[in-house]
Amino acid sequence: MRTLPPTALLAALLALPGCGSVGEIPDDDGGEAEVLADDASGDDAPADDAAASRDAAPDAVARDVVDAVARDVVDAVARDVVDAVARDVVDAVARDVRGADGALDGGCPEEMTLVGGRVCVDRWEAALEVTAMDGGLAPWSPYENPGTRAVRAVSRAGQVPQGYITGEQSQRACVAAGKRLCALSEWVSACRGPMSLVYPYGNSYERRRCNEGRTPHPVVQFFGTSTGVFTFTNMNNPGINMQTDSLARTGAFAGCVSPWGAWDMVGNLHEWIADPAGTFKGGFYVDAEINGRGCLYTTTAHAFSYRDYSTGFRCCADPR
Repeated sequence: MRTLPPTALLAALLALPGCGSVGEIPDDDGGEAEVLADDASGDDAPADDAAASRDAAPDAVARDVVDAVARDVVDAVARDVVDAVARDVVDAVARDVRGADGALDGGCPEEMTLVGGRVCVDRWEAALEVTAMDGGLAPWSPYENPGTRAVRAVSRAGQVPQGYITGEQSQRACVAAGKRLCALSEWVSACRGPMSLVYPYGNSYERRRCNEGRTPHPVVQFFGTSTGVFTFTNMNNPGINMQTDSLARTGAFAGCVSPWGAWDMVGNLHEWIADPAGTFKGGFYVDAEINGRGCLYTTTAHAFSYRDYSTGFRCCADPR
């Protein structure tokens, strides 16, 4: 539905029967307008004054209505332009920190983005590499928990990110890569951008902009029932995340990118942060709303040693 600008709304309202026009309101000193302002509540006003008040009342109502409608229109327009303004701000900030070659400067590895000039954050959710028998590195299955194996975090576009992982394992994998788990404030800043958006892409929810909202529930779909299936063993079954329309490759949802250039911070996988008590952020491919909207989504119900098909992570680092 097209929204009329405030001036058009004003003209339309004043054209309604009984609304009069702005030009009918006297503005001479000591005239009817002053009587309306001073004596609007007087029961014993002279007949002529009372008539003038009745004549001016529709105009006053019209002005009040127009003011209220105009405020609503301004609020709606403001919401619509916040996203565009946010992008402009990010572009300006990015220009300030770009090197001569146009690449983002600040001492971050190429797979990380500089957030607020203070911290490097993985652009994509992490996968794992495991130390092979010959001492080299090999990809680890994103559908299996690594146990006590020596693994390190790897962030790149187009890979299946690691689920089924604990906060403790995530922390060790980041350290092995020369990084660390993100602090809460770092993670939130990377997701919300310099305008403190609710979602990475703006303040208004857009269904399926990020990988969330999947139905039916993948555990129920995989086991064929909702009765007795939500156990630790079942929820760590590799087959859950192998189903279609479930866990997505990093960056597959092209519109789910934060102003700072971090993908999939809402949806896809829960992301562990550096809280030994156990906190993960952002929701996952089933839900990113129940525990808070978008970047505000926070789960604190599980210990740092917890894992299931929905738990993943990304790393942070100090700029070099």
